Amino acid sequence: MNTPEPTSDHTRWFAEEVHPHASQLKSYLRNSYPSVRDVDDVVQESFLRIWRVRAGKSIASARGLLYQIARHVALDFIRHERASPFVSASDLDVLCIYDLSPDSAAAACTCEEIELLADAIAALPARCREIFILRKIKRVPQKEIARTLGLSPQTVQVQVQRGMKRCEKFLAQRGL
Repeated sequence: MNTPEPTSDHTRWFAEEVHPHASQLKSYLRNSYPSVRDVDDVVQESFLRIWRVRAGKSIASARGLLYQIARHVALDFIRHERASPFVSASDLDVLCIYDLSPDSAAAACTCEEIELLADAIAALPARCREIFILRKIKRVPQKEIARTLGLSPQTVQVQVQRGMKRCEKFLAQRGL
C-alpha cells in the first residue's frame, strides 16, 4: 500500500495530534508487551498506519486510535516472533538494557485503561462474562471451558467473540 503524499494540514495534524504521544506510547508498549523486542518498530509502524487512515478519513481521537493500532501491531509482532523465534545472544554484555519502569503519565493511562476494561467486562451478560474471563483473562483452553460448562467448543468461541466485540464497542465509545 502506498503512503499518501503529505499535505501541510496532514503534516500539521500528525505533528500536533499523533507524534506528541510517542514517548507515552513506548512506555505503554514496554510495560504491556514486554516480549516485543523492538518497541520503536511498533511505534513507527503504528505511525504509518494512522497516517494512512487519516489520509482516507478524519479521526475523532488520534490518541485512542494510535493506541488501538499499536496494540494490534504489537500483537502481530508477538505472533510473528512465536512463528519464527529469535535466537538469543550468548554474550549478554553486548545487549542494550532499557529502563522498563513506567513514567507516572503512562502508569496513570494504564490504570485508567484497566479500569475501563474491567467496566467493559462487567457490562457483559453473565454467561458471556464467565466464558470471556476464563478464555481471555485466565487463558483456559476453549475445549476445557466447553467441557467444564457443558457447552460446545463452537458456543465458547462465539461467546468469546461476542465478548470481544462488546468490549471493543464499550472502549471505543470511551475514546479507546
